[in-house]
Amino acid sequence: MTRKQKRLAIIGGGVGFLVLAAFLVMFAFSQAIAYFYVPSDLEKANVPPGTRIRLGGVVETGSVKRGDGKTVTFTVTDTLSGVPVTYTGILPDLFREGQGVVTEGTFVAGSSVFVADSVLAKHDETYMPKDVADRLKAQGVELSGKETIK
Repeated sequence: MTRKQKRLAIIGGGVGFLVLAAFLVMFAFSQAIAYFYVPSDLEKANVPPGTRIRLGGVVETGSVKRGDGKTVTFTVTDTLSGVPVTYTGILPDLFREGQGVVTEGTFVAGSSVFVADSVLAKHDETYMPKDVADRLKAQGVELSGKETIK
């Protein structure tokens, strides 16, 4: 092999390694992605059961029901539609009816129940996650303007 051929082989091997590394990183990220929806978006989107998503909105007033042990059921709404959510675990201290919430989990096959494995609640009276506030505004829900972090 000449010097030029050795140099091209090294460069080709390096490029191949970088392509493989980029592919593996993209594959890992695609497995960890959880798309964000508000309840009215779910009517349009065909989310297959078992697909991991984030569901955001407001906890509907009067919908929180405590079950056996640590199981809680509630409805997440964007005032246009609502999705029943079941969560087993300890809820954040700031979780309550009428407050902004983002849940992460999957839908049960054959039903419209969303099984959450994590629940995030707002941290004070004026905060709502920006993506939740943006989606609610896009749906025509009036917000006071103090809900999002600038």
